[in-house]
Amino acid sequence: MANDAEIRIKNGISTPELERRWTAVRQAMKESALDFLILQNSNDVLGGYLKWFTDLFAYHDFTSTVIFPRDDEMTTVWHGPALPGQPSPPPWAVRGVKKRISVPAVPSLNFTNHLMAEKVVEELQGHKNARIGFVGPGFISAAFYNYVTSRLPGAVFTDATELVDKIKAIKSDEEIALLKRTAALQDQAFEYILTRVRPGRTEREVFDDCANKCRQLGTSQACFMGSSAPPGKPARLILPSFANKVIDVGDQFTILLETNGPGGVWTELQRTICLGVVTPELEDHFALAKALQKVTLDLLRPGADPREIWAANNAFLRSHGYPEEHRIYAHSMGYDMVERPGISQEETMTIRAGMNIAVHPAIASDKAFGMYCENYLVQEAGAPLCLHQTPQQIFKI
Repeated sequence: MANDAEIRIKNGISTPELERRWTAVRQAMKESALDFLILQNSNDVLGGYLKWFTDLFAYHDFTSTVIFPRDDEMTTVWHGPALPGQPSPPPWAVRGVKKRISVPAVPSLNFTNHLMAEKVVEELQGHKNARIGFVGPGFISAAFYNYVTSRLPGAVFTDATELVDKIKAIKSDEEIALLKRTAALQDQAFEYILTRVRPGRTEREVFDDCANKCRQLGTSQACFMGSSAPPGKPARLILPSFANKVIDVGDQFTILLETNGPGGVWTELQRTICLGVVTPELEDHFALAKALQKVTLDLLRPGADPREIWAANNAFLRSHGYPEEHRIYAHSMGYDMVERPGISQEETMTIRAGMNIAVHPAIASDKAFGMYCENYLVQEAGAPLCLHQTPQQIFKI
């Protein structure tokens, strides 16, 4: 008879893959003389540290905390009932976890903000003069950080994000196989979108149809951006809360699909659909966007410096009379929709084989918006491998 894990967990990460991650991190902790790591996440869009260590996502902004020791199994502190209630998550859902603790902590209830921190202090206070690394301080609440650091006076605290990021950024064979499945899911979803874009429908209705299709195909979380516009106007990427325009005859429709897929890994795909004439300006913008994307792709090689790639992208834009880029126009993806390395003038992590990079520079004016977005796997030698199969073209329906 199947157990609960076999019944309820679909596309779980293999135990050998989790053990590979834990072993690599513990070796890095040993080299850095760290005794414990502490990490927190609260959602499944930018919640990759929790997922990478435990194969579990946080959800709905309820915070989950992990204590990762160098010489023992993990302790988790989850939102849920305090004792004598059964702690969350259930025992069949966890691997590599020695102790499960849950507390009724809700960020919107400020009087509960200390509860997780109290449990972490209880677990660590017996380890005098411990060296503790925080992973992803941007995800850790000020209330939690202040409580823990003030009540473990003998401990030495440091930022251990770089230690984990250098390992997490390189995808294993198992992760790459899942990334390819997510990209294929988006290719299939885009084919479906071509049947749902038509005059008289709102942009939001198309997004909703796409979200339903992606869920049927295996997505657990999805984000969509885009808009429609008449010929001679740019159909830019806008937030879904603003996607209320009715698509008209002759419009163009731009959509960006950002979804996870089997195993919880993310890729993204963007294309533009025309319901009428493709204007010369739109054709020109997309031709230039393809050439601009190639600037980055030609430089995505092991050892490349993201700051130099950023500079090359902006040099191209300047040379063609366009403003410099100020977005993170290319970035890695994994369990986070956006993760390191990001192509930016602040990034310090070099490009390495096995990174999964979404590349989406744009050419924009008051007459048109041109952008291609796919994911590319950096290889040991040669050009990066495109994970998507959807043709780079303007789709006319």
